[in-house]
Amino acid sequence: MKGVEILDAKTKEKLCFLDKVEPNATIGEIKSMFHKSHPQWYPARQSIRLDPKGKSLKDEDVLQHLPVGTTATFYFRDLGAQISWVTVFLTEYAGPLVIYLLFYFRVPLIYASKYDFTTSKHWVVHLACMCHSFHFVKRLLETLFVHRFSHGTMPLRNIFKNCSFYWGFAAWMAYYINHPLYTPPSERTHTHTHIYQRFCQLGNFSIHIALRNLRPPGSKIRRIPYPTKNPFTWIFLLVSCPNYTYELGSWLGFTVMTQCVPVAFFTLVGFIQMTVWAKGKHRSYLKEFRDYPPLRSPILPFLL
Repeated sequence: MKGVEILDAKTKEKLCFLDKVEPNATIGEIKSMFHKSHPQWYPARQSIRLDPKGKSLKDEDVLQHLPVGTTATFYFRDLGAQISWVTVFLTEYAGPLVIYLLFYFRVPLIYASKYDFTTSKHWVVHLACMCHSFHFVKRLLETLFVHRFSHGTMPLRNIFKNCSFYWGFAAWMAYYINHPLYTPPSERTHTHTHIYQRFCQLGNFSIHIALRNLRPPGSKIRRIPYPTKNPFTWIFLLVSCPNYTYELGSWLGFTVMTQCVPVAFFTLVGFIQMTVWAKGKHRSYLKEFRDYPPLRSPILPFLL
C-alpha cells in the first residue's frame, strides 16, 4: 500500500492525502479518488503531474511504475470546464453546413431584397454548394461513426474558438461565392477541379478508416500506421499524416474551382494549422516508436 499526496501545482498547498492506495492503481483511479474529496474537480478536469511544471500523467499510468517513494507526491492543475470532443466537432461542423446554405438560398437580409430566394445562373455556384455541403456532412458522419478519440474531452473555451473559425470563414466564403454579382471561372476549370476534390475527399476518408482500424474500441493504443490494400493509403509510405495532405488537396481544389479570395485565405490558414498538428504527431511517432519509417515527412512528401 502507498500513500498519495496531492498538492496544488501553483501554491504547493496540500489538497488531499489518499491513504492505502494499491500499488497497481492507475492515475485514472487516483483521479476518481481525488474527485470524491473535491467534487468540483471531476476526473476529466484534472491534470496530475510528478512536477509542478511537468507534463500531465496519462490515465493508464500505473502508480508502481512511476518514480515515486512510499508516499507518492503529485501536483494537481485544474484544466477548467471540459466538453466532449464529439460535441465540439458536431457543433463546429454543423454550423458551416447551415450557414453556407443560408447564403446559397439567398435568404432575406443577406443581399438586396430583389435577390431573395433567387437562384444563381452559374453552374459552379451550385457545384461549390454541393462540394461544401458534402465535405461537412462527411465530417459530421465521421465524427459519429468513424473517429475514435484518445481523449474524451477538451477545454470548454475551445468550442468558442473553433466555432468562430469555421462559422466565420463559412459565412465569408459563402457570401462571395453566392453573391448575385459573382463571376465564375471557366467551366473546364471547375469541372476538372471538382473531380480532383472528390479524389481528395475519398482519400481523406480512406485514411480516417485506416486510422480507426488501428485502435480497438474503448482503448488508447497507438500503433504505427501503414499502407493497406486501399491505394489511397499508400501515401503512408511518404507522410505521417496523409489525412491532412488530402484535406489540403481538397481545399486547394475548392480554391481553384471558385477562384475566391476568402476560400484561398481559409486554405492558407488551414494549411498552416494542419502543418503544426502534423509536425507534432510526426515528432510523437518518432519519439514513441524506434522503428518508425525514416523516410516519412509530416504532411508533404520530401518537403514538409
